[in-house]
Amino acid sequence: MANQQWSFGGDLSVNRVGYGTMKLTGWPRGERPDQDTALAILRRAVELGVNHLDTSNYYARDGVAANELIRTALHPYPDDLVIVTKVGALVEGHDITRPPAEQRGLTPEGLRRGVEANLRSLGVDQLDVVNLRMGDRGHTDTPLEAALETLMSLRAEGLIRHLGVSNVTQTQVARARAVADIVCVQNLYNIAARDDDPLVDTCAHAGIAYVPFFPVGGFQPLTAEHLTTVAGRLGATVPQVALAWLLARSPNIVLIPGTSSLAHLEQNIAAGQLQLTDDDLAQLGA
Repeated sequence: MANQQWSFGGDLSVNRVGYGTMKLTGWPRGERPDQDTALAILRRAVELGVNHLDTSNYYARDGVAANELIRTALHPYPDDLVIVTKVGALVEGHDITRPPAEQRGLTPEGLRRGVEANLRSLGVDQLDVVNLRMGDRGHTDTPLEAALETLMSLRAEGLIRHLGVSNVTQTQVARARAVADIVCVQNLYNIAARDDDPLVDTCAHAGIAYVPFFPVGGFQPLTAEHLTTVAGRLGATVPQVALAWLLARSPNIVLIPGTSSLAHLEQNIAAGQLQLTDDDLAQLGA
C-alpha cells in the first residue's frame, strides 16, 4: 500500500486501509472475540501494514475496552502508528439520548474527561487525532463551536495533536473549519449510502480526510447484484469490492473497516490492492 497513503494534518502519514477497533469489544451490542483473538487481530493488522487505528474510550463493554486491548497488544507503539480516537456525545453512554443542550459529553468537563480517559487507557502523553463526535438525534446542525474551542484549549496544553469531527453535516463541517484546523471527517458513507457525496468532494478539495464508518453493508438489491457480479469477475469478495470502490471514489477516503475475524481482517486489508477497472466502476454506479 505504499502508494495508497494519506497524511493527517500534513505530518501523520497513514496507509489508506486502517482498522476500526469497536467490534473487538462487542460495543454497543453484539458478539466479540476472546481476548487472545482480539490481541492477535491487532498485532496481525500492524504486521500487514496497518498504521491507522480508530478507537475510543467508550468502546468498552463488560470489562473489555478497545483502548486497553490496543495498549496490551501494541505498546510500546510503532513509530508510524497513528491512533485516532473520539470524544463527545457518546462519552457518557446514554448521553446520546439526551437533547443536544443536555449532552454532558459535549460540555467542557465531559470533553476533558474523555480526552484524559483516552490518554490514560492508551498509555500516551498526546493523542494523535481526536474526533469531536456530535449526537445522532436527527443528525442536525447542532452548534459545535464551543466544544471545538474546548478541544483547542486541550490541544494548546499539548494533549491533542490534531482535531477532526464525526457524525456531522456539511454545514457543521463549514462551521468547524471556521473555528479550527480540521484534518478529518468521519461519517456514515458507503456505495449504497451516498448522501455525503458533496461533502466527500468538499473535503478532498480542502485536503481533509474523509473516513467512512459502516463502509460495507446495508446494500440495496440492485447494488448487491452489481457488487456480486464485479466480485465474481475479479475473484474477490463483495466486501472487498465495496472497500475498493471507496478507495477509488476519492483519494482522501481513508478506511477503518472493523472485524472480529482474522480471516476477514486479511481480506479487508487485501482490498487495498484490488484494482477496479473503468467498466467495474461504471457497473457499480461510480
